[in-house]
Amino acid sequence: MELLGPVSDHASILAPAAEQAIAQKLIDLEKATGHQMVVVTVGSLMGREIADYTTDLGGAWGIGRAGVDNGVILLVAPNERRVRIAVGYGLEEVLPDEFCSAVIQNSILPHFRQDDYFSGIAAGTDQLIGRLRDQG
Repeated sequence: MELLGPVSDHASILAPAAEQAIAQKLIDLEKATGHQMVVVTVGSLMGREIADYTTDLGGAWGIGRAGVDNGVILLVAPNERRVRIAVGYGLEEVLPDEFCSAVIQNSILPHFRQDDYFSGIAAGTDQLIGRLRDQG
């Protein structure tokens, strides 16, 4: 699978304008903080665990600066109804598992349950960006 930019919508669930709006926020985040965050949607996890799939993507794509490990991946697999936020070691104190889990449960999934993927991804992205700007 190819990294298409800050947003790689391989599941084709985002309208082009929505994709661009999220991508611009991610570009602005990287310029302001140096942290690299990408949003990825996939048509299938191909039978793999989402944690392994996300980790492998991050490694293959080199998300986050080498030696700093400050990358974040928000991965959505709509067909399997799975979401994961993977955080590089360099950002684990800023984005601990508890925070990321709360973002998924409270900001992303309520929209997904209404089949509104854009609003869920946008809300989750905004929460993560806000935390990274405030504390990272």
